Amino acid sequence: MARTSRMSVLKRKRESEKAEKSARKREMREMEKEVGEKKEPHSGEATQDDLEAYGMVVPSEEGEEETGG
Repeated sequence: MARTSRMSVLKRKRESEKAEKSARKREMREMEKEVGEKKEPHSGEATQDDLEAYGMVVPSEEGEEETGG
């Protein structure tokens, strides 16, 4: 009889640990929403906007006007 009660105590302990873990995950998700957007996976390639922002490429419209006149 003692063995079954001990097993049920361990089972309740596991269940409470799982509940705490999922509660922590929910809190982390809420914090991410408050802070900002979730990070999206990046391809590693720079877009045209990225290059223009760093000054490595002159935007095509502005570059043509400056050199043409």
